[in-house]
Amino acid sequence: MWNNFTSQIFWGYTMLDREGYRPNVGIILTNQRHEVFWGKRIREHSWQFPQGGIKKGESPEDAMFRELYEEVGLKPEHVSIIGRTRDWLRYDVPKHWVRREWRGTYRGQKQIWFLLRLTGRDSDICLRATAKPEFDAWRWSDYWVPLESVIDFKRMVYGQALTELSRLIFHAHERMPHWPGWVWPIAEHNEQESE
Repeated sequence: MWNNFTSQIFWGYTMLDREGYRPNVGIILTNQRHEVFWGKRIREHSWQFPQGGIKKGESPEDAMFRELYEEVGLKPEHVSIIGRTRDWLRYDVPKHWVRREWRGTYRGQKQIWFLLRLTGRDSDICLRATAKPEFDAWRWSDYWVPLESVIDFKRMVYGQALTELSRLIFHAHERMPHWPGWVWPIAEHNEQESE
């Protein structure tokens, strides 16, 4: 799994793979009603799922639990892992978002997405668990959260993660995304159904 990494250090601790992608985890946290945790980035008007980089020597699962605590204040005993994406999902970060000294080296993020179920209580969520909070508000949203509220360069990865992981909690007829213009990956959907 780690054989595609170079020894290049990025942001002080994170390695980039040969294509310039930073390894990362994304977290889709659900409740008993299959709603998803949606965090509002601190001092911004944008909402997203918890996510963060994988440190050198960390497994994706270890990184997921660390990020879950840092961003949402939840510990392993507050959640159960329902599943994860089979492969890395990638997105490119627009060049104007990348620091000048990193251009030509850094392309974007590659992510393993985890689907979790909250087994604790809503009151276990604590956005101030660490000194540098990521979010200043949160809410439960429909699983098929409107993708227009996601920053444009992350939308495809969000759609891919939600679609792939939906098979773990919904029946086939419930798994159609409710997004205008979203093209359901028919071939992949049929393969998954026959497994």
